[in-house]
Amino acid sequence: MTNKEIAERKFRRASDDASTAKLAVSTPQTESDAYKLAFQDTEFLLREDLRPVRFQLELLKPELLLDEAQIESTFVFYGSARIPHPDQAHVPIEKAQTDYDRKVAERLAEKAKYYDEARKLAYKASKFPMTDDGCRNFVVCSGGGPSIMEAANKGAHEAGALSIGLNIVLPHEQAPNHYVTPELSFQFHYFALRKMHFLLRARALAVFPGGFGTFDEFFETLTLIQTGKMKPIPVLVFGQDFWNRVVNFEALAEEGTVSPEDLDLFHFVETADDAWDIVQTFYEKAGMPGYR
Repeated sequence: MTNKEIAERKFRRASDDASTAKLAVSTPQTESDAYKLAFQDTEFLLREDLRPVRFQLELLKPELLLDEAQIESTFVFYGSARIPHPDQAHVPIEKAQTDYDRKVAERLAEKAKYYDEARKLAYKASKFPMTDDGCRNFVVCSGGGPSIMEAANKGAHEAGALSIGLNIVLPHEQAPNHYVTPELSFQFHYFALRKMHFLLRARALAVFPGGFGTFDEFFETLTLIQTGKMKPIPVLVFGQDFWNRVVNFEALAEEGTVSPEDLDLFHFVETADDAWDIVQTFYEKAGMPGYR
């Protein structure tokens, strides 16, 4: 709907009635929850049988705001929230109380290099030029948290570009990293809707070493591409040694539970340069301009 169409519409705006409703004379009737406008009644919206409406709202709100920001496509980053910043990788090792804790800290420290690679890749993606009509492509999108997610948003910030953070409410306190563009920092209740927004505009995906959440998002993406529910995109998997240690991909094919060609749905990489080269080659072959 254009601004002119909005201005010329005949019905009173919901926002106007919402303001007027606050001025209602206080009576037993107006003080009852039943009298609240439905869209201003938080308790009503949180009822168990309003779940479908909440699903719709979590789908719609980010979609509208991303449209308004003219974000045409995204470069999504998945990865652990536990990988330390390279400058801090030594701290958990020094604080370790047991051999087990020390080994874990050392292994996480080995992965600290991926913080820089995520930052570099996000920087490269964020330098992709806008279209003639002002649309943005390869906008960095992360889970909005620390570690690899922070590195991705930081790379975009260093490039002077917008970036997206898709945070989620968790039992323990969590806040978006401060590199996320505030107007594109979203919070979700439903994991399902958050994961949908990760992929709705995704034109490339970088997967760094991670835990259950990273596995969930990574394998869901592979499943969507494998089953034809989603068009193929470059899926760039950082840390081949890590992934081959925790997942035996070749065994999946040998056991017949996936096809050998399914292992071609993703690419192992170690550096931001290698990852961006794969993205460029993929879209050059697809005939899309703007690369090189």
